[in-house]
Amino acid sequence: MNRQYFGTDGVRGKYGGPVINPAFAQRLGAAVGRWMKNATTADPAGKMLHVLIGRDTRDSGPALERALAAGLAAEGLVPFSLGVVPTPAVSRAVRTNGAALGAVITASHNPAGDNGIKFFGPTGSKLTDAEEAEIEQQLVPLSCPVSDLVDNVPIQTIATAAADYMHEASRLLPPACLKGWRVVLDTANGATCGTSPAVLRGLGAEIIALGAAPDGRNINAGVGSEHPEQLGAAVVAAAARLGIAHDGDGDRCVLADEQGEILDGDEILTLLAVRALQKGALTNNILVVTVQSNLGVDAAVKAAGGRVVRTPVGDRYVSERMLAEGAVLGGESSGHLICAEVARTGDGLVAALKVIEIMLVTGQPLSELRRVLRKYPQSVLALKVREMRPLDQLATVQDAIRTVESELAGRGRILVRYSGTEPKIRLLVEHEDPTRVKSCLARLEAAVRKDLPAG
Repeated sequence: MNRQYFGTDGVRGKYGGPVINPAFAQRLGAAVGRWMKNATTADPAGKMLHVLIGRDTRDSGPALERALAAGLAAEGLVPFSLGVVPTPAVSRAVRTNGAALGAVITASHNPAGDNGIKFFGPTGSKLTDAEEAEIEQQLVPLSCPVSDLVDNVPIQTIATAAADYMHEASRLLPPACLKGWRVVLDTANGATCGTSPAVLRGLGAEIIALGAAPDGRNINAGVGSEHPEQLGAAVVAAAARLGIAHDGDGDRCVLADEQGEILDGDEILTLLAVRALQKGALTNNILVVTVQSNLGVDAAVKAAGGRVVRTPVGDRYVSERMLAEGAVLGGESSGHLICAEVARTGDGLVAALKVIEIMLVTGQPLSELRRVLRKYPQSVLALKVREMRPLDQLATVQDAIRTVESELAGRGRILVRYSGTEPKIRLLVEHEDPTRVKSCLARLEAAVRKDLPAG
């Protein structure tokens, strides 16, 4: 079944637009309730179906939370608010509280004017494409005005979700192991502002904070994992051991080494995978990445005795493939990193702590550890488009793809795909020769601009 509203990471869009607004959130909550009643067998313990709702710091979050809760309650579910918490904390709370479902109101790395809603099943994993399509089948018009339900639905609270999450993360490293460490931490004015600094300080680190003053309108605004330039500069200025940046909801991580150079998800994943392979601790010797990851990842992991498995873009697909392969490590070049022995979804804090653990054990700085990955030259481009027509109907683009693939002759690769969260087409070219990368990308861009009007 095709999905109209759900993308690669839930439903997302401009707040106040045709989808992300209180009326749609209420409809979506009711649709989820109807879907759950159809999909769930009777609870042998006679417990109510609890749904835990977390959100990031956007000022549109509370209104969407109330509306979503109203829709859920209208169908007999019991909504609980976790408040402002990172996405991985919601995933964990669903598992540990025995809830039927989790929901996160966030647009992740998108600007403050956007928002979204994504769901986690009882295991703490994101819903599948098929489950989201089934929920869409349950969407019906509102039976009464939004305010009639929203104003009369009590939302119970669970105030311990953030503290429980921080306690579990803190146990990954020995007490006081970061005493004497100076760390630059960019929390993107988002959901990790209260959690990641508390964990790192609790382990003894001195924190230099960036993006730590959320006001509801500044999430991801020039800070966070999408804007790591400040991070690298601050690390050098403060003579810090490393820098860590999250996105708005805390499921991403990028790092800066002590020289201020940025490590993306590919570099972090390769470092973690090769280290685990050296210890004989990478289950089934498999690292799961997406088609977006650099070919250098495959070469480094293969040289260390492992193999790489690739999925479509989206950490949900990574998680699903990890489960199928029995793998414990996977993620995306964007910084969605899944350490399955700890978390069922991307967790930026856990990923950072795993890297810090390697630094502690080896005594090596991050600038040395990162050398495990030699990236192929790569160029990427995201173009806004007015219409997302099927790629196989774009004659000029298809001709360009065939020509470029022939020119690369198996020594590189290209990727042309639509974004799952924005009206954009994304282009990627990799090859050993950076000059060829540049020329191939230019030809693909020209083909796209001919076939698709700019957005």
